[in-house]
Amino acid sequence: MKIIEAHGARIPSIGLGTYTLEGETCVDMVAKAIEAGYRHIDTARMYGNEVQVGEGIRRSGIDRGELFVTTKVWWTDLTEDALSASAHKAIEALGIGAVDLILIHWPNRDVPLEESIDALNRTVADGLTHHIGVANFTSAMVDEACAMSSRPLVCNQVEYHPFLSQDDVLSACRRNEMAMIAYSPIGQGGDVLGHPVIREAAEAHGKSPAQIVLRWEIEQDMVGAIPRTSNPERLRQNLEIFDFALTEAEHAAISDLTRRRARLVDPSFAPHWDRA
Repeated sequence: MKIIEAHGARIPSIGLGTYTLEGETCVDMVAKAIEAGYRHIDTARMYGNEVQVGEGIRRSGIDRGELFVTTKVWWTDLTEDALSASAHKAIEALGIGAVDLILIHWPNRDVPLEESIDALNRTVADGLTHHIGVANFTSAMVDEACAMSSRPLVCNQVEYHPFLSQDDVLSACRRNEMAMIAYSPIGQGGDVLGHPVIREAAEAHGKSPAQIVLRWEIEQDMVGAIPRTSNPERLRQNLEIFDFALTEAEHAAISDLTRRRARLVDPSFAPHWDRA
């Protein structure tokens, strides 16, 4: 497993996204993922499944120190008091002690960023997390947040797949020595996985289209991915991407597809996105 190192955080490049996983399905998938070799588990307050994620971790029997666990505070809870309360509730719900990473899930234009970043820093001082970061921040927001944070931000989690360029955001992450972790990394399937460029690479390497896309992502410096699946068979497939490499031509051809800028996640409260 490739490990992304960012300001002392050691983030496994492939993790399990748990958005929409609920109840016993969530518990079972988390436990099965760990059994399959996952060491990076991602959840969030908004997902409403932190209790189940924590139970899946306990059920797996793994030593807590072997896992990298992330949770996120929702954009409506970014004032000083609300962020602290939300983070405490997250740790209580998970029931595994401090997490490895707490993120601001989305920026909130109605709350001063400095207030949110200061509150985020206090989650480390309060023993709730070892590292902090952000999600869905533009390149300018990344630079601004890093400049005002007393502790290093180790991650910006954003939508990223072959139909959506994130060149500006990735550049901002790299100059601040942060990881960029891709959610919806295979573009929620569909057109991305069916594109001839990706299918041809899959045939050439004897891999699935999803494995080609994940490989393209983790071959990029400081980039990781958290594919979500409710299919136990796909758990292992998503990890079986470290035994081959794309050719330079294949990698470049897939990268060219990102010019489509086909964003899938764009809620009304989203920031004004970078064009690249």
